[in-house]
Amino acid sequence: MAGKETGSGESSDARKVRQRGGRRDLDALRDRRMRAAEMFAAGRRQIDVAVELEVSQQTASRWHRQWTEGGNEALEGAGRAGRRPRLDDAQIEAIREELLKGPQANGFATGVWTLGRVAIVIERLTGVTYGPTQTWTILRTRLGWSRQRPARRAVERDEDAIVAWRENEWPRIKK
Repeated sequence: MAGKETGSGESSDARKVRQRGGRRDLDALRDRRMRAAEMFAAGRRQIDVAVELEVSQQTASRWHRQWTEGGNEALEGAGRAGRRPRLDDAQIEAIREELLKGPQANGFATGVWTLGRVAIVIERLTGVTYGPTQTWTILRTRLGWSRQRPARRAVERDEDAIVAWRENEWPRIKK
């Protein structure tokens, strides 16, 4: 579906802020604010900026006020969205090293990591408490780990006996 044609020869769809992987495109947002700053500097009215950049009049008014008070730097933006992470990269690396040592090296009875155990290690190393959901997010997004489940097989399992049974007994029973 094509967007409406604007005076600049560019369709409105092309100028809209795109979403990248479910996240806002912060560069596109910044570019749009910088375009507004250029328009204000050229003497354009707030309503013209609102119409051309397809933003609300309130947004154009807020941008104009920020631009008037602080220039282009005031419209630069924070460069990121959302709350800052509670753990920095050095802490994440320390957590990674500790987790790679294994659960038993961290005082747990078995060799399986659970979200609760990982949360305990994070709290022990950093003093920051996380629940299971946040712990999983750290493992998945910050450490790049995925869920692994051990195969449920008996310790006494004899693979050679299973192969022999499958080759000799199963064809006889199947008939």
